[in-house]
Amino acid sequence: MSEDTKVQAELRDSFGKGFARRLRAAGKIPAVIYGHGTEPVHVALPGHQVSLIIRRANALLELDIEGTPQLALVKDVQRDPVHQIIEHIDLLVVKKGEKVAIDVPLIVTGEPAPGLMVNQEANTLSIEAEATHIPQNIEVSVEGLEEGAHITAADVVLPKGSSLLTDAEVLVVAISLPAEEELEAAPAGEEAAEEAAAE
Repeated sequence: MSEDTKVQAELRDSFGKGFARRLRAAGKIPAVIYGHGTEPVHVALPGHQVSLIIRRANALLELDIEGTPQLALVKDVQRDPVHQIIEHIDLLVVKKGEKVAIDVPLIVTGEPAPGLMVNQEANTLSIEAEATHIPQNIEVSVEGLEEGAHITAADVVLPKGSSLLTDAEVLVVAISLPAEEELEAAPAGEEAAEEAAAE
């Protein structure tokens, strides 16, 4: 855990939209912590610090709830649809060593063979990973791949200690010719037939 994920949380016993508005005006974010069969705990979090932390996918917070330590995974962030202000955060109780199911963003790296196009068919993979070792993203290399090459979920190299939850056969990346080049590469007979059909 890094220092920037250590967050001071204040217990709150007031609820409702009016109270939430006052909290946000004071630079704080209302949040609820739940899970492991415990009663939900309502807290207020420091707005600026938490806004920066949750820019990362599957952010893990090391909370200090008025002297009580608690690890919590960000499960849902509700934002104002117009102003994008964070209105509320749902946090899931986790314990060190525990594995959690999360969706991790996929990042395509490298370049395929010259003149070919990368079609990214999946933006995330569902995996199970240790709560304290959740990857920020998973890289998928397409370096030097030829036309017709494809990468499925099963082909993706996962971080150590993680296991795949997404169906292994799900297509992640496919390499193809750009559409215009496909048309130019069509046999002359096919082009003549298409022209005749158009007439």
